Amino acid sequence: MTNYDLIKKRTSVRNYDRQEIGTSVLEEINNYCTALNRGPFNNEVRMKLLDLGQLDRQELKNLGTYGIIKGARYYILAAIRETDTALEDLGYCLENVIIKATSLGLGTCWLGGTFKRTAFASAMHLDEGEMLPAITPIGYPSREESAKGSLIRFGAQSHKRKPWKELFFLEKAERPLAESEAGPFRNALEAVRLGPSASNRQPWRLIRDDNGAYHFFLKENIIYNRILGKYKMQFIDIGIAMSHFELVAREEKLPGGWSRKRPAQTPSGMHYIATWL
Repeated sequence: MTNYDLIKKRTSVRNYDRQEIGTSVLEEINNYCTALNRGPFNNEVRMKLLDLGQLDRQELKNLGTYGIIKGARYYILAAIRETDTALEDLGYCLENVIIKATSLGLGTCWLGGTFKRTAFASAMHLDEGEMLPAITPIGYPSREESAKGSLIRFGAQSHKRKPWKELFFLEKAERPLAESEAGPFRNALEAVRLGPSASNRQPWRLIRDDNGAYHFFLKENIIYNRILGKYKMQFIDIGIAMSHFELVAREEKLPGGWSRKRPAQTPSGMHYIATWL
């Protein structure tokens, strides 16, 4: 399957089958985590595959995922040192791993605020200055969704996505970019639109300038991010959007690369992130 197909296929999995993941598949995921250790802003992302197979039920409850995630033996943990662009790079790298896992038939689920960081941080052996903003379970999806998982999915309306006219713009934020105007970048933009995000808020906004560059902005919900403290999930969301855009653009051999060549103007209420130039 193409990356574009994998992005369309991937959904959040909260209930996992007991089927064992083969050693070769685990090695492939582990090697991918090791190799993909820097994002577009050159922050080092440290990812680790954690086996919870030896923990008893009480120990699993102490991790804070019990009841939300069922049946997952393995987790991928992602740690990074705090910088101004750390969360974007972490979102980019971990989403690349998630799409890789999807290509191997494995399910995943972004977890940012629904696990006890101290318990997982101990297993990650965090270095001084590192933080653990997000993790994901990994395993074969169960055919039966848990009641709590279904409730979470319904509450977040995670199957719904904003229309193009609310996300993509031409030259200025008041002028929506239609699909018919996207040209060869149509699939890359649609991959961004389909991306997962915290509480399904979809905070990314893209503006294409008259030179064909795509400027990525965050329409930040400041109150939402303030509640989360240093773990501002919407900046991770932007990293996910960047991952999807690049995965499809590279696969379809579209020109460009990441830059921080800031546009002349930043629309009111938006935070500039990066440019595909």
